[in-house]
Amino acid sequence: MPLNNILPVTNVFNLSPAVGVIVLPAVAAFLFSLAALALKRANQLGVDVWQTAFVVNISAGAIYSALWFVGGPSVRMELWYQPVLIAICLFVGMLAQFMALSRGDVSVAVPVMGLKLLVVAIMSPIVVGDAIPFQLWIAVVLSILGVTMLNRGGRSGSSRGFTIAVTSGLLAAMSFGAFDLLAAKWGQAWGVGRLLPCVFWINAIFSLACLRGFLSTLSSRSRLALAWLSVGALLLSLQGLLFIGCLVVYGRAAQTNVSYSIRGLLSVLLVWSVGRYLQNDEGQLTRALLVNRLIGAVCLLSAIALAVQ
Repeated sequence: MPLNNILPVTNVFNLSPAVGVIVLPAVAAFLFSLAALALKRANQLGVDVWQTAFVVNISAGAIYSALWFVGGPSVRMELWYQPVLIAICLFVGMLAQFMALSRGDVSVAVPVMGLKLLVVAIMSPIVVGDAIPFQLWIAVVLSILGVTMLNRGGRSGSSRGFTIAVTSGLLAAMSFGAFDLLAAKWGQAWGVGRLLPCVFWINAIFSLACLRGFLSTLSSRSRLALAWLSVGALLLSLQGLLFIGCLVVYGRAAQTNVSYSIRGLLSVLLVWSVGRYLQNDEGQLTRALLVNRLIGAVCLLSAIALAVQ
């Protein structure tokens, strides 16, 4: 049964499914790009990966608690494993994401995470049972080509940092890809107001493990570092609320991810336009690199156009 027959989308986002799977992920992508810059700045000011993961996950658990008041079906205890498995994917993906952002360039890590599209496209028929139309496969190929061109000619502080950014980005892509598909698959039975709060509460509990990884207490960080961390955590939670809510309501993981992939382009544009003001050393881009970014942008926009056919 289609999800929009269970939860009327006009009462949730006031958008039709065809528009919702494009607009909402695109807005989430913009917020994610801003969050990545904020968290990168916090890292430059001394906030480590474990502190970032703890603060972001606890904040997300608190913010997503509000969705419980949206209501939904009665919780079926025999399905307890579903939010647990989704939370595991989320927790691993978050750690890998923060590792990629802290050890590598934003303009490398974020586009690499866009490869989640490939994971979703390959796993969707197996996990969800949805057939992938031919034009969407073309969109996936264009998206992968786009993020490849966004990376081409990029630089990182060191070869080790670049390797960590790429490998961690790929692990995040795989984990978040599995998260998206499982949320789309099981979200219909739970509803937005039940599945997401349960997942993020469990994820917050997992984050207590990050306390053991603290190199120093948060109180020793500067007010400026804590301010950037707070901004990044808030933006990351808000974009997740839009993106994951879109998945659960519309149940179209592949189409949603194609639109969300624009975050790779947005992150590059933001680094180029405001990076220098945030003291981000990626702020200076060469002409050759900008040409590659333009080609990548065309590929991504073409992919989005195909996704709405």
